[in-house]
Amino acid sequence: MRGRARPPAAPLPQRHGVDPVRVRLPEDTAAAWPTVRDHLLDRFAGAIGAGRVDAMLAEGRFVGADGAAVGAEEPYAAGRHLWFHRDFAPEVPVPFPVGVVYRDEHIVVADKPHFLATTPRGRHITETAVARLRSRLGVAALQPAHRLDRLTAGLVLFVVRPGERGAYQTLFRDRLVRKEYEAVAPYDPRVALPRTVRNRIVKERGVIAARVEPGEANSESRVELLEHRQGLGRYRLLPATGRTHQLRVHMHALGLPLVHDPVYPVVRPEPEPGREDYTRPLQLLARVLEFTDPVTGVPRRFESGLRLAAWPDR
Repeated sequence: MRGRARPPAAPLPQRHGVDPVRVRLPEDTAAAWPTVRDHLLDRFAGAIGAGRVDAMLAEGRFVGADGAAVGAEEPYAAGRHLWFHRDFAPEVPVPFPVGVVYRDEHIVVADKPHFLATTPRGRHITETAVARLRSRLGVAALQPAHRLDRLTAGLVLFVVRPGERGAYQTLFRDRLVRKEYEAVAPYDPRVALPRTVRNRIVKERGVIAARVEPGEANSESRVELLEHRQGLGRYRLLPATGRTHQLRVHMHALGLPLVHDPVYPVVRPEPEPGREDYTRPLQLLARVLEFTDPVTGVPRRFESGLRLAAWPDR
């Protein structure tokens, strides 16, 4: 079976490092949309209101493949592509920079700070690592090969060329990347370490916290104690799998919840925009990424330059 043809390139540039939205007009078997406006109202009025859709049409915000503004009364044509930029709600800037550990024509390895999302999601759109790096480096096609949680700091691998992204994503899918994390959590001499934690983690959509359930294990992490002082330990965490919140869940299961974790053991409400407490970052850092580059064949090892605030150098 032949695949669907690749859509045309976007005629609009990125804005604040974020791509325009592409809309493909579907088949209209019921003849419900005589004009483009009729379809756009059906599609978007419930979310942003009919008045805002009409205003965007009047402002020329919807464009076709040639970059020309789409008129409200243009006849509907199934299969046509339109583009527009969303209205971004004002975002409070995360007051920490994104470091660049390494860059070549294939990849960018970034040091993501705490509190900054990797990719646009929910209310975090422009204040994301990928949007910042696209704007700063001038690489519009930059895409992550994997993600870190917003509250986790450390190394993220980005791909420069879209055609090579799949090769780097496959490394993570096939567990061919050695990932080493560092964490600060309570020290308990009764917890025998090192040890490997295996269990079944279930994360439901719309539920903040993951949970451990009986059944076949789908997650695995090695936990090692590096040093301890004043009731805290510094730990090396080596995940063999990549379940959502896996390291946080595994440390909590050992009775060693990470310092400043807002979910484990107790879910705290997400702060309102502008009220984030940047003095209490989750004490989890993606410190090392190690793999053989699938494009160049070169062995790669990268180390974060960030440090966990709860374990200052002395």
